[in-house]
Amino acid sequence: MPDTHIPASRPLYRAAELRRLLSPGSIAVVGASARQGSFGERTVHHLSGFAGRLHLVNARYDRLGERPCHPSLSALPEVPDLVVAATPMEAAEAVLEECVALGAGALVLYAAGFAETARPERVALQARLVARAREGGVRLVGPNCLGLVDYASGAGASFMTVPRPWRPLSGPAIGIVSQSGNLGFALAQSTEAGAAIGRILTCGNSADVDVADYVAALAEDPACSAISLLFEGMSDPRRLLEAAELAWASDKPLVVHKLATGASGAEAALSHTGSLAGSDAAYRAAFARCGAVMAEQYEGLLELASFLAKAPAPRAAGVAVVSTSGGSAIMAADRAEARGIAMPQPGAEARAVLEARIPEFGSARNPCDVTAQVLTDPESLRACAGALLADPAFGTLILPNGYAYDTATPRFAMLDALAAEHGKPACVVWTSQYLEGPGAREAEALPHVALFRSMDRCMAAIGAWQARAALRQAGRPERRRAAPAGAAEAVAALLDRARGAVLTERESKAVLAAYGIPVVAETLVNDAEAAVAAAGAAGYPVVLKVESPDLPHKTEAGVIRLGLRDAEAVRAAYAAVTENAARAAPRARINGVLVQPMVPAGIEMVVGATRDPLFGPTVLVGLGGILVELLRDSAVALAPVGHAEARAMLGRLKGAKLLEGFRNLPAVDLDTLAGIVQRVSELAADHAGRIAEIDVNPVICNGTRQLAVDALIALRPPAAQPGDRPAA
Repeated sequence: MPDTHIPASRPLYRAAELRRLLSPGSIAVVGASARQGSFGERTVHHLSGFAGRLHLVNARYDRLGERPCHPSLSALPEVPDLVVAATPMEAAEAVLEECVALGAGALVLYAAGFAETARPERVALQARLVARAREGGVRLVGPNCLGLVDYASGAGASFMTVPRPWRPLSGPAIGIVSQSGNLGFALAQSTEAGAAIGRILTCGNSADVDVADYVAALAEDPACSAISLLFEGMSDPRRLLEAAELAWASDKPLVVHKLATGASGAEAALSHTGSLAGSDAAYRAAFARCGAVMAEQYEGLLELASFLAKAPAPRAAGVAVVSTSGGSAIMAADRAEARGIAMPQPGAEARAVLEARIPEFGSARNPCDVTAQVLTDPESLRACAGALLADPAFGTLILPNGYAYDTATPRFAMLDALAAEHGKPACVVWTSQYLEGPGAREAEALPHVALFRSMDRCMAAIGAWQARAALRQAGRPERRRAAPAGAAEAVAALLDRARGAVLTERESKAVLAAYGIPVVAETLVNDAEAAVAAAGAAGYPVVLKVESPDLPHKTEAGVIRLGLRDAEAVRAAYAAVTENAARAAPRARINGVLVQPMVPAGIEMVVGATRDPLFGPTVLVGLGGILVELLRDSAVALAPVGHAEARAMLGRLKGAKLLEGFRNLPAVDLDTLAGIVQRVSELAADHAGRIAEIDVNPVICNGTRQLAVDALIALRPPAAQPGDRPAA
C-alpha cells in the first residue's frame, strides 16, 4: 500500500460519522414551498421517492400536497437525520442553531453569498457556522452547495434536476464526488445512458464536509464499486491523500480528474526544477503515491471509473482487438502503440480458429479483422472473440463498434458472456458519432463490458488498469536510506555557514557531495595565470565558469567556456567570462572563476527538488542540459523516494529509451542514476525547512560514470521556517 507519511490538519470524517448524512432514515426540508420552481419545491419533488421519512418545514403552510408542513424543526415528530435548508443566507445561523439544539445529524446549506464572496463579514459568518456545527456535532455540507443524491434510497437532496437511472441498480455502483456541483450532476447524467451511478456528492464551499471526507466514507461503503473524483484544489490536500489511502486499503479504485492544473508559482521559480515541478505535477505525484488513477480528460473520467469497477485483476498484459472494420483495427493498433500497450500475436490454438473462420480478405492476426461477413455468419464473431479471450497472451479484448444499430445489442451480450466465462474484461469502443445510438445503453449496463467513446481513452484506461495492478502486486517498496551516515548533520553545518539566499556552484556541490552524489572537481582562481596553472593540473580540455551568487543562470549570462585545450585558450576565456559577468550584472559579487576538467560527452540529465507549498519537498528527474525547459520531459515524486521509486521515475520519462544507449554512447547505469535521484530526494526531505530549490543540471551520464557538473541550491527565507512540516 502506498504511504505518504504526511500528517493532515484535521481528522477525516469516516463512514460512521457521515452515516446520518449519506444514509439518512429521515430528511427534513426547511423552506419547503408550493411555489413552482423554487428550491424548496424542487427539493421536495426530488425526494418524493425517498424510502425513509420525509418532513416538510415552513411556517407559511399547514400542508403541501398530501404532506403536513410544520412550522419549525422542533415541531417535527422526530429528530431528522438530515436537514436540507432551502432558505436565504440570512436564515442559515438560525437553522443551524435549531439543528444543534435538536441533535440533527447533518445540514445541507444551498444558500450562496458566504466566503466565496471574499467579503470579510461573509467569511466570518461562514467560519462561525463551521465552528458551531462542529461544536454541536452537526455535519455541515455547503454553503453554496447543490446537495447530494443517493440512488439506492431515493434521497435526492438537491434542487438540481436529478438524473434518472435508465435501469434499477443491481449491485455496487460508482460514487461521484465533485467540488463543482454543476459538473458533478453533469457527470451523473451518465446514469440515463446506462452507467451504474450510486451517489452524487457535492460540497460547495467545503466549509466543513469536503471531498476528502466523501472519498473516505465511500472507501468504506460496500455499495460503492469505484470512486470518481472531480476537484479543483484544497487548502490542505493531505487529508485527501489520507482518504485515497483508505480507498487503496479497500482495493477500491479512486479515479481523479483535477481542474485548475496551472503551475502556480512557476514564474517565480529560480531554477529549472522549480519551473518544471508545478502544482499539477505535485498533485499527480501525490496521487500516484496513494494509488489513485488520474483521468487526463473530464470526458473520460466516468469511462475509466466504470472500467476499473468492472475489471478484475489483469491475467496478461496483451490486448486483443477483434473488429468488423479494417480501419478500426488499424486505429486500435495505432493508439495501442502510442500508449505503450502490448498487442502480441495469438498463439497456435487461437490462430487456427481465426484462420478457419475469417475470409481470406480479412485478417487472421491481432488486430483481427473478421470483416462484414459476420452479418451472414454471426457465430464466426463469437468463435474468434472466444478464441482470443481464451489465449493466455491476452488480458482483455476490444471490440470497436463502428455503426450504431439495433442488432448490435445481442453482439454485446455475447461479448459479456465470453468475458465472464474467461474472467477477463471486454471493451466496446463506440466509434460511431451517434453517441447514444442503439446498443449504447445496453453495452454500458453489462457487468463485464466497458464502453468507451474514444479508442485513445480505451488504451489509456487499459494502461492505468495494468499499472494499478502492478502497484498492488508489488506492495509498498522497501525504502532504505542511501545517503551516508552523518550527511544531514554535515549539510546543516554547511547551510549555517551560507552567506546568501543562493549557494554558489562550489557550495552547492559541497552539499551534494556530503550526500554521496558524485560531483566534478574544481579549483577557484582569481587571475588568468592561476587559471592556466589550475588547467594544467586538472588536465586539458577544461571548463571555465564565473562563480557568483548573483549569477545563478551562468549560460544565459555568458560566463561559461567549454572545451578549452591549451593555455592561450584559457587566458582568452578568462578575459571573456569576467567581462561578460561585469556586463550582465555590474553589481554582482564575483568570488572568482572555477576551473574544471571537461567531462566527456554523455546523456545530460537534470535532477532536482523543490518545496511545494501544499505537499512539501518534491524530487524531479528529467532530460537536462540547456534544453531542459524546452523538452520538459520530467517525472516528479514526493520526497523522499526509495531506490525502486527512483527507478520507476526514470521509466516514466518520454526519453527513457535514450538511457538504453544512444548513438555511440553506452547505456546509462539506471541503478547509479536512481541512486543520485534518491540522494537528492533525501537531501530535500532532510532540510525541507531550509532548502527551497535544488537544481543539479546537468548530470552527465556515460555508462556507470555519472557526474554532476553544475548545481544550484536556493535557501528558504528564515521567516518561513517555523512550523515547517517535518521531513518524511
